[in-house]
Amino acid sequence: MVVDKSAQDKAADEKAARFTILIDADKKKAFDDLCASQDVTSSQMIRQLIKDYLDRHGVDVEPGPLRTKRLRRTRAS
Repeated sequence: MVVDKSAQDKAADEKAARFTILIDADKKKAFDDLCASQDVTSSQMIRQLIKDYLDRHGVDVEPGPLRTKRLRRTRAS
């Protein structure tokens, strides 16, 4: 999956909501490992998957920032 990184330079969303799910531990580990291999956190990828799902169903939502761990380290320097 290609992650849309066009929103990297936007400021963080002012409003955030927590989304809690239960998932099989093996699936979570596999998902976390795959996300790490793509230099994104699992939270970033889940946000992207939700955005893609909303887009696919015609729900217009303004995208939030997607910053990779590498980009955060670069900006912190």
